[in-house]
Amino acid sequence: MATVAKHIVETLFASGVRRMYGVPGDSLNALTEALRQHTDMEWVHTRHEEAAAFAASAESQLTGELAVCAGSCGPGNLHLINGLYDAQRSRTPVLAIAAHIPSEEIGSGYFQETHPQELFRECSVFVEHVSDVSQMPQLLRIAMRAAVEQRGVAVLVIPGDVALQDLDAKPEVIRATRSYVVPDEDSLREAAEALNSCKRITILAGSGAAGAHDEVVALADRLQAPVVHALRGKDHIEYDNPFDVGLTGLLGFASGYHAMKEAETLLILGSSLPYRQFYPEDATVIQVDVRGEQIGRRVSVDIPLLGGVRETAQALMPLLKGNSSSAFLKKALKHYDKSRKDLDSLATPSRGTIHPQYVARLLDEAADDDAVFIPDVGSPVIWASRYLTMNGRRRIIGSMVHGSMANGITQALGAQAIDRDRQVVVMAGDGGLAMMLGELLSFVQNRLPVKTVVFDNDSLNFVELEMMAAGFVPFGTDLQNPDFAQVAEAIGIKGFRVDRAKDLPDVMREFLAHDGPALLLVKTEPQELTIPPSIELEQAKGFALYALRTVLDGKGTQLIDLAKANLRQLF
Repeated sequence: MATVAKHIVETLFASGVRRMYGVPGDSLNALTEALRQHTDMEWVHTRHEEAAAFAASAESQLTGELAVCAGSCGPGNLHLINGLYDAQRSRTPVLAIAAHIPSEEIGSGYFQETHPQELFRECSVFVEHVSDVSQMPQLLRIAMRAAVEQRGVAVLVIPGDVALQDLDAKPEVIRATRSYVVPDEDSLREAAEALNSCKRITILAGSGAAGAHDEVVALADRLQAPVVHALRGKDHIEYDNPFDVGLTGLLGFASGYHAMKEAETLLILGSSLPYRQFYPEDATVIQVDVRGEQIGRRVSVDIPLLGGVRETAQALMPLLKGNSSSAFLKKALKHYDKSRKDLDSLATPSRGTIHPQYVARLLDEAADDDAVFIPDVGSPVIWASRYLTMNGRRRIIGSMVHGSMANGITQALGAQAIDRDRQVVVMAGDGGLAMMLGELLSFVQNRLPVKTVVFDNDSLNFVELEMMAAGFVPFGTDLQNPDFAQVAEAIGIKGFRVDRAKDLPDVMREFLAHDGPALLLVKTEPQELTIPPSIELEQAKGFALYALRTVLDGKGTQLIDLAKANLRQLF
């Protein structure tokens, strides 16, 4: 005979789960006691429940398996919600245990009472309230199965008193089933006919191309098609790919932008790039996705193919005659070579303030061949997308769909907890780091040797760019930061600081080689513009209006500083 909480822990362990993230609380006492007694399950104690959910999201993104977090009643589990939104929108399986107030008090307006089953409904594929012990085995099974099969968040709401009750049930093993999804023959023939009759074909590959690298490259070879990748497809498709022409979207390269815009036929493989302005206007669009509801969300699709990218590419190959013309591919590759050289020219040392591109390039060169990179949402994700080199062993994860600030150090908790010997590097913005600064304490407490590079420009830099592009004078975006390296030292983390470009290479190597958690503060150029691959007319108007408003506001010297910092990007 075991308690409900012990049954949960034993079922999770039998199903391959090896850790749980969270903050303890009295309504979680049964669960934390069960974890204490089960010595093979690790309790990763975070300082904030939001970090626990982000950590679980990161673990699941890296492993593809179920990850688990927990929050106590009321405010405790409410704090999980942002990280659970990230997991849900990243389509990665996470189980959240949301403890509830005593059963007999539900509905009375009791201390810390909320209604979790309503709060979590939008960010989950399954959420249910366990009101009686007899429900537990079935609801746990349903929740875990929903998470791993639908690849999303499942939430079990359990009152603390129910978790303490005895339950006579054996633990079950719940693992994701394997499937092979391929489009029907008529759809494949229609797609092949469209591809065989076209010379200018571009492939857009996203995270759905994971595990299909060789098949996508073979398809590109047969079609003589440049391959553009979305950021979530970067670590799956960029490496060892002679047809790659970079990213598109707001983070991307001019070469990726033009390869998309100039295509006669666009073949989308497991991508849902959200920015509609980067798709071609008049191209024939073929979209492959294992989830039919994803097809056509961003652009009108002429030929929908329901299937996995790998198996669909394999099924298509025998039907393709091959493209006799490589002119479009050669043009795209030439453009990519120029774009790559232009970007690399910006990643050089300077006599004045340090340019963030240079920091990213040195990090790329010095990091391990199997490092996990986690850039914060904002300007760090720009530098990661443009300067980190993938090789099939490195990974890059983040809050790339939900787009939450402070994802870096919170997701690093989960990424590092999986393997304390693998190098995990956070590319943190100063705003993101400050938002969840307390989680540096979690690195120390859980003995997680995370390496955190802080791009410190004393501002919410990406937000400023958005304001300027819209024609507004930046307001409320300046940050008064402490010396984060000294803060790290006070916490028990090795702190490094660099203010001059000439010192950065040696310090970067020493920082990454440190045995234990370390933080490197780099004071970067505050006026650096993250210029997109194509400047829209409205953006150009916005910058002109920003300039006018800045002068009228008596801050014309800011325009001079902006020009000095970014002239090298324009010529």
